[in-house]
Amino acid sequence: MDADDDMDSAMLREALAASLREHNSNHSPRSDAKPRKNVVDLTRESETESEVEEIHPKSKPTVGSDTEDEAGEDEEELKRAIALSLQHSQPSPQVMEKQADPPQQAIETSKPQGILGLDRKQMEQERLARLAKRKAVSSDSPPGCSPAKVAKVDKPEGSQASKLDVPLSSQLLSPTPTKVSTPQICDRPTANDPSFKVQPSARPVPQWPLGAVKKTCISNRPREGDDITIEEVVQRGDVELAVLSSFLWDMEWVFHKFDMQSTRLYLIMHAKEESTRAQYRNETREMRSIRLCFPPMDGQVNCMHSKLMLLFRSDSLRLVVPSANLTPHDWGESNLMESTVFIMDLPQKTLESSGNDSKTAFYDDLVHFLKASDLHDNIIAKLDNFDFSKTARYAFVHTIGGSHPDKDAWSRTGYSGLGRAVSNLGLQARSPISVDYVASSVGSLTDEFVRAIYLACKGDDGLMDYDLRNTKSPSQAQSIARLNQEWQDRFRVYFPSDDTVQSAHLYPEETAGTICFQEKWWRGPKFPRHVMRDCESTRGVLMHNKLIFVTPSKPIAWDNDTECQGWAYVGSANFSESAWGRLVKDRTTGQPKLNCRNWECGVLVPVTRPRKQNQIGDATESDADKEGSATSQTSGLAADVFQTTVPVPMKLPPAQLDARRGPWFY
Repeated sequence: MDADDDMDSAMLREALAASLREHNSNHSPRSDAKPRKNVVDLTRESETESEVEEIHPKSKPTVGSDTEDEAGEDEEELKRAIALSLQHSQPSPQVMEKQADPPQQAIETSKPQGILGLDRKQMEQERLARLAKRKAVSSDSPPGCSPAKVAKVDKPEGSQASKLDVPLSSQLLSPTPTKVSTPQICDRPTANDPSFKVQPSARPVPQWPLGAVKKTCISNRPREGDDITIEEVVQRGDVELAVLSSFLWDMEWVFHKFDMQSTRLYLIMHAKEESTRAQYRNETREMRSIRLCFPPMDGQVNCMHSKLMLLFRSDSLRLVVPSANLTPHDWGESNLMESTVFIMDLPQKTLESSGNDSKTAFYDDLVHFLKASDLHDNIIAKLDNFDFSKTARYAFVHTIGGSHPDKDAWSRTGYSGLGRAVSNLGLQARSPISVDYVASSVGSLTDEFVRAIYLACKGDDGLMDYDLRNTKSPSQAQSIARLNQEWQDRFRVYFPSDDTVQSAHLYPEETAGTICFQEKWWRGPKFPRHVMRDCESTRGVLMHNKLIFVTPSKPIAWDNDTECQGWAYVGSANFSESAWGRLVKDRTTGQPKLNCRNWECGVLVPVTRPRKQNQIGDATESDADKEGSATSQTSGLAADVFQTTVPVPMKLPPAQLDARRGPWFY
């Protein structure tokens, strides 16, 4: 049974019923107006704490628009968002140019569709055609004989078998099976070590019990051992329940990645207005295998941008935290863009392990995030069936949209939560660090915001940054001057130049709309232009990665036999205040509160190695060590430190973005 047949039966009958209800409402003619630029830039910073206006998606073949909103936009921005949403449903000009004879379906204009991106009438017609074809094959066979069975003459006893003894139809339909190797299990966190490469498999095998970070595969390029396809991530064979979170969706594509006859989908989606949520529920109410979840988006919250998969099987749980939306573009299938994926397989608890408490800080923060997202309690409770003990080496980091006035709440989310996670993992640094931030969207940056993220990467929960902004004294002025000098020499932000985008895409105005940065911010008097670097993929495509590479001045001693050379963030958060929040003084209480406009999530991944024998027991560093080693970190990112654990996707060293080599604006 192929992927199309998996969509048969009850699923398509429900889809057909839903399409009949939509038929009349979808007959209005489409506008002939010339489309605007296919982008909506949702990274603008706001100057106040006022609420922002929503840009909400409409029912189109692809749901959403993969950008962030930091201050709300007007009617024109909404039109641009819809245009971008429609653009993603069409094949890219670059792909179509490479096709010698593109199929007619690829060049048809899109038909009116619901939120799930399905032309239900066409799907039902295709299903009936397949059914008629199967019946025709059956009717051509002799009565009482299966089409697969063909009479053959018995060979004499003792004669040797040959290919000629096998019916021709069997030779064609059932070729000699090739030996399929058993998928390997990776028993180390350095999953991309060239000396120990485990090839990802689409067969349902828990390959990554200690976690792994992979690049998304580019379909027209050779496999490199550090990449993975969506099929290898999903391993559709025996997924019972899939919890999927994304901002941008290609629903028909998603459905073909799962066995819709045996897998239930729980979709965590962006929808601010109740009317939009009601519309989405109405369009899926007869699809019994699909349920929707809408995280709270009150007040200033404007973007549900997190990417997450929880793939439940009877004997394991696969955790997936990608930077990719659920679209073929983000997963490399159109050869235009790449992303990064964290993946980890957790075993079901056994009788022996069920008595032990396997809950970790990772588990606690994941559950906290899912509860805040309004995911059903029964789904969250299923996590208790699996052993989270191996997640202790990682941290789940999130941004929960909204205003958080209580310290217990604000200290565990946004950039405050980032600093808390760094500290909890024992990665806090007293000496300077080097930070390399890869983003597909950049907001209206200031020195204060960059400094806040830098301090969070050192383990600050936000209070040091808060005090520096709100306490004025000679000593504070000296601290600010020292810290500004420290981060300005060691913080780099990677975003593509105009030349890089033009060389990666034949028609960037039509295909690069999710790579966002506004020219007015770049030319603003407070924008720290000196931190910006050109982001060029080693594979020649655009990058939808959101990565932070942090390198301490000196390896951090974890325990008596392990040291941490650095750590990386892999997730959904771009480099903007919307993605990480801002700690401000509450006007009523005078106490700190954290304002966050987005929902985001990611994972901190330490890069470790065994400590040398002569270093064991020497966990301190002198002031001379701090100064000497700190100076060496200003030169740039050392890719070889991270490569076997977290693949570094961009070319190094990067070029400086400046007046001659300007950034891509959209």
